[in-house]
This record gives sequence, C-alpha cells and structure tokens, in this order.
Amino acid sequence: MKKVLIANRGEIARRVIRTLKAMDIKSVAVYSDADRNAPHVLEADEAVYLGGSPAAESYLKMDLILDYCKELGVDGIHPGYGFLSENAAFARKVKAAGITLIGPSPESMEVMGDKLSAKQAVKDFGVPLVPGVDEAITDVDEAIKVADEVGYPILIKASAGGGGKGMRLVEKKEEFREQMRLAQNEARSSFGNDAVFIEKFVTKPRHIEIQVFADRHGNAVYLFERECSVQRRHQKVIEEAPSALLTPELRKKMGEAAVAVCKSCDYEGAGTVEFLVDGNMDFFFLEMNTRLQVEHPVTEEITGLDLVEWQIRVARGEALPLKQEELTINGHAVEIRVYAEDTLNGFTPDIGNLKRYRVPSGRAVRVDDAFVEGMDIPIFYDPMIAKLVVWGKDRKSAISRAVKAIDEYQISGVKTTLDFGKFVLKHEAFKSGDFDTNFVKHYFSDPSVVVTAMEDEKDALQHGISQIWDDIKKVKAKEFKSRDITSSWVNANA
Repeated sequence: MKKVLIANRGEIARRVIRTLKAMDIKSVAVYSDADRNAPHVLEADEAVYLGGSPAAESYLKMDLILDYCKELGVDGIHPGYGFLSENAAFARKVKAAGITLIGPSPESMEVMGDKLSAKQAVKDFGVPLVPGVDEAITDVDEAIKVADEVGYPILIKASAGGGGKGMRLVEKKEEFREQMRLAQNEARSSFGNDAVFIEKFVTKPRHIEIQVFADRHGNAVYLFERECSVQRRHQKVIEEAPSALLTPELRKKMGEAAVAVCKSCDYEGAGTVEFLVDGNMDFFFLEMNTRLQVEHPVTEEITGLDLVEWQIRVARGEALPLKQEELTINGHAVEIRVYAEDTLNGFTPDIGNLKRYRVPSGRAVRVDDAFVEGMDIPIFYDPMIAKLVVWGKDRKSAISRAVKAIDEYQISGVKTTLDFGKFVLKHEAFKSGDFDTNFVKHYFSDPSVVVTAMEDEKDALQHGISQIWDDIKKVKAKEFKSRDITSSWVNANA
C-alpha cells in the first residue's frame, strides 16, 4: 500500500495523515467548498476537490471519490468515521475497483449495521442480549403485547438507527402508541427504514464499549474498554479508559464476549462492541460499530498503540501485531469532546468564527483538532472542534490534569462544551465513579448549575488572589522594616 485516500475531513483526516506519514505512505485528502483551506487539505501530499459544502454534494459522492482514486493511483481508502465509513454499498464499489478499503467487509457491515440482524448473529455465540424482541415490529397492537410481556419501562428503537435517532423511552402503556408512531416517523426520515424493535429499558445503565481487532488469519483480540456514559442526546461527550466500574473479571468476560461478536460476522479490522451494564453488573450487547471510533485516542493512550497503523497492517493482510496476553493497560486516559455548542441552551450548535484558538500542551496532553485561529466552524457538519485527551498514572491524576488542560484552552467567537466538561470532571458523582447515562438528566437538567459553579470558582479564585496579595504585602512590610533598621544602624556607624 503506497498511496491512501482519506474519504473524510476534519480531525480524523489529520489523524490518519499523521500515521500515513510515519509509515511512509502517500496521502490524498478530499475537500468540499467549506473545507477548501482546512488543515487536513494542506497537510496531505495531494488533495482533490469533491464539490459543494453539504455532504451529499461532496463527501458522500462515492463514484467521484473512486474516479480520483483511479486517476491518482490510489491503492487504499481510509473512510474514517461517519460519512461512508459504514456504507456497505461503498465498500463493495471499492472492492470492485480493485482498491483496498481499510475496514471490514461489506458483509460484516451489513450484518452489524442493522441492530436486528446483529442481535440474531450474536445470539448463537452466547453473547448476552437485553430482554426484548429481536425481530422487526410494525403492528402497534402486537408491539403493545410484547411491551406488556417485557415490562415497562421499555425502549422502542429503530432497527437501522444510530446516534439516538428513532429511539423512544416509554414508561407507561398509555404513552406507547404515540411514542411508537414518533419512533417510526423519525426512523423513516433518517434512515429510509421504519422498522423498530422493543427491548427492556436497563436501569442505571452504564455505556461500556470494547475495542476489538481481528485479522484475516483468524486472530482476534480486545484492547480493553472505554467508559462512555456521559452523554447528551444519546451522544457521547466525555470518554475514559479504563472504566472505573469494571473489575478484572468483568473486563475479561466482556472482552471475550466482544471477540465472540467478531467471530459471529467473520470480522476483519478495527471495531467497537458496545454494551450496557446494569445496576447488578450484568452486561448486554447493544451494537457493533464497524469502524474506528471518535474516542479511539483514550485506548491508544493506555495501550501505547497506534490503532490506525493496526488498521493499515490488517488491511494489507498482515497478522495482528500482538496477542491477547501481550496487551496491558498502562495508566488512565480521559477524552473531552470540544463541541461548538451552547451548553446553557440545550447543547444547540453555536456556529461562528474562531476569533481566538489556543490549545493546551504539555506532558501527557493531546489535542486532535481540525481548526486554526480565524477559521469558521461550518454549519454543514458535526460541530466538534477538537478532542482533548489527557493521560495520567491513575484516574485521579488524569482527571486533575484534564481540568488544568481545560483551563489552558482559549477559545472565543463560539460557545463550547469545555465548561460542561469541567463541570463533569469536578462533579462528585463522576469523581467517585458512581454515575450512569442519566448524568445530564440527574445533574444538568438545570444548566444554570454550570454558571453557578463558574461563579463559585471565580469567587474562590479572586479570594485566593486577594489572600496571596495580602501575604505579599505582609512580607514586603517586614522587608521594608528590616531595611529601615539596617539603614539606621549603617548610618550610625558610618
């Protein structure tokens, strides 16, 4: 593999380019109108223009991307995440063109891309499933019978869904018909498929995902877990590795279950198996993401591995670099997603110009970003500005270092989730490890708590500064008095 096109944009494109450079592989970037002067375009060896700013006019144009690959002699495509990364049709087109997709087979994507087929695939491999139904339901009366059997509260979930779309929590039977209608409508508009299924709502759910890797030689390993329970709108905001919840025994069980998921669909490459863990420490299969995850840096930080390099090596037909017994956890890592969002207004996107943009640095601080000062945050894509990743020798030191890194971040021109990230990291529930996916609901239902926390911190800081200034004045006064006495003695003996 001598030249790779990155069919993506932003920080993940820059991330892939870094590894390609380290492996002495040429890189080709793609860009839209909005990204014409983006850092990933400038850093790649070559760059090609795809079209207008909306993704449908640029980053989703499969045939145009493949035409450029043929024209430029590209022999590998890295899809990143989002856009075409889990598109089985694109994977087939890439294969037909004689190009290597740095990712799993289209067949694996199809099996795991549909939550119902994924449940059916893993069921025979002993992977625990949430109580419910593993087939599509469209008849409301039939669905109500199933919900009665499973017991409320229940979740109605879109079969082809993701990112929380097409998902409805139903706590009472009287709400069921309306919530199912809403779930089907959203699923139809988002995915072109209104198939839904029903499962028991897990109480006190923790969202734990396992990083897996498999090669074409039959080897599969798990690279431990990531804790992803702090979410808004069913989307992650803060991730860490390892989880404060898991014991070594539970980690091993979940890791082996994740490897079984790989085997259930003849998986190859990097993947993430997502589980829910309930209040009784029982875990249940949720879904598999057939790509690299946004939060992969925390796994890299605790394992010392380059997961993009592993992806490329597996795609080239090489065996996995390490066996399971050779993999170890070193320290703790935390990732804060820095979104251009107004946390005090329901996490709504806050698009604008980065008038000031300075990132923290130092030992064990990593920033994966896609912007420089003066750039605009485009409205056409996910509003994530950067990922702030911090490592520490243990969880306490990692959290402390992450708080300091947030304080060093300087952003003006747009509102961001940095204040929310700091609020979470300093919250007793998070520090103690006693939290779940309802963190925002329980502790952030009134966003003014962040304002209060910021004011308290400001007051404490001002009080501290005043105290320091008072101490300085006392010391200076003593020094002045000492100098005055000495001066008198010198003058008297001149």
